[in-house]
Amino acid sequence: MTYSAAPGPTHDLRSFDSGHGRLAYLDAGTGEPLVLLHGGLLDHRSWADQLPALLPEHRVVAPDTRGHGASDNASRPFRPADDLADLLRHLGLGPVTVVGLSMGGTIALDLALEHPELVRALVISGNGTGESEFNDPWLHGLAAEQGAALAEGDGERWLDSFTRLASGPYRALEDVDPEVVRRLKEMTRNTVAKHTPDEPQYLVPVTDTWRRLTGITVPLLAINGGIDSVDHIGLAERVCRTVVDGRAVTVEGTGHYPNMERPAEFNAHLLGFLRALRG
Repeated sequence: MTYSAAPGPTHDLRSFDSGHGRLAYLDAGTGEPLVLLHGGLLDHRSWADQLPALLPEHRVVAPDTRGHGASDNASRPFRPADDLADLLRHLGLGPVTVVGLSMGGTIALDLALEHPELVRALVISGNGTGESEFNDPWLHGLAAEQGAALAEGDGERWLDSFTRLASGPYRALEDVDPEVVRRLKEMTRNTVAKHTPDEPQYLVPVTDTWRRLTGITVPLLAINGGIDSVDHIGLAERVCRTVVDGRAVTVEGTGHYPNMERPAEFNAHLLGFLRALRG
């Protein structure tokens, strides 16, 4: 199975039999292992702009979370962090540095809470834990708009609203690079098409997460978009304050996907963190 990681080269996807469905993942490069976890409704291709910067020094593993991209849908209760732990053990990897954006960042934190022996360091972007509360009126407005679009059966209106996470509350979607918007919509359409409105909700949350974050002692960096929603920025900064060794940096002028909007700046922050880990 091949996916075009445009922009950039084409990479072969591998698959792992989880025992209840196959999970797809990219495994490329050699060197120090690094795991990249995509945001909700996206897939591993959201990291295409990071691969040229990372592959010269790292073995990059970028899975499609269950129910996303090329991975099978859930057929029984599951936790994404357990899926990831099973994959890492299957590959004989750990501890590794885990980089996650939005939903992927939440999974990275869950992995550190549930399988700490597999985690060397963490990089998150625009997320808190899976038990986060959202109070930003802009996010509530997006949710209401998406609900109305679904009720009317207007898939394109729903897709436009969901993709507005890329712009954040201070820009229009038209202000974002059209190629970034195209890629986001392509990945989102692909994942949404895998699901039906009446399918069971098998996702099992990790619990008591905010209190348990104080037990995360590995280094953690948050790379946030400077004009993301106040909730997304605030939650990531709360994580940094709660763990033992956390700090945050900003990619100015970007919304919820700083790695796609300004990859050179995102990559510079990430590579600086990774090189500091090596001393």
